[in-house]
Amino acid sequence: MSNAALHVARTGLDAQNMRMQVIANNLANVNTTGFKRDRASFETLAYQAMTAPGAASSDSTKFATGTNLGTGVQINGTAKIQTQGALQETGNPLDMAIQGDGYFQVLLPDGRTGYTRDGNFNRSDDGTIVTADGYHLQPQIQIPENTTNLTIAADGTVSATQAGETTSTELGKIELARFSNPAGLQAEGNNILTETPASGQPQTGPGGIDGRGTIQQSSLESSNVNIVEELVDMIETQRAYEVNSKMISSTDQMLQYVNQNL
Repeated sequence: MSNAALHVARTGLDAQNMRMQVIANNLANVNTTGFKRDRASFETLAYQAMTAPGAASSDSTKFATGTNLGTGVQINGTAKIQTQGALQETGNPLDMAIQGDGYFQVLLPDGRTGYTRDGNFNRSDDGTIVTADGYHLQPQIQIPENTTNLTIAADGTVSATQAGETTSTELGKIELARFSNPAGLQAEGNNILTETPASGQPQTGPGGIDGRGTIQQSSLESSNVNIVEELVDMIETQRAYEVNSKMISSTDQMLQYVNQNL
């Protein structure tokens, strides 16, 4: 039975260590544009049914509760918390933030479509809008070389005024993607998420329609990590780890007592 206690405590150490890694990643990305914090969720491992509830305890009586011994805990997944991050004005006309649900669409090097809340865009040498890593915004929009004023409306309409002109010309429209289960998106790094069967297929279109958020030009969305909450979670995780470590130490002392005295 003491060996079983060692195993249970070990699963607790593993689970708390993984939770600490999640918290550490949240804190590391506290200044990452558009970052959504992760939350680890736990579940119990299989139970050992020593006595089933309702089993016969004698010829005329039954056990009211039974005896079930747990075998530990594990992390069953991590999910991104989709709360809105604060919007900060930058003054850069190509910076964009999404107020509400939705993701920008970018073309990845392998031909897949990536999704991001990071609106830190730039103009490439050929005039198209790209991310800091050079991924092209989808659908692609070409900005003329002699543009003197660039305007991006809340619905994603991009207009430009060129040198020597007084009226603006519409260049195209930025479409946002919305998912029925955004927590099911796969994080790829570089602020990029990709579609999975769990996320469902993207519903794309202009901002402000069908539940999609609106685009705010010259702004960036901050990370939604709350440092105080993460520090509280870190202390809680540390204490839980210490308790499980103490359980291993106490169980080891019990085994030593048995070996020496029995």
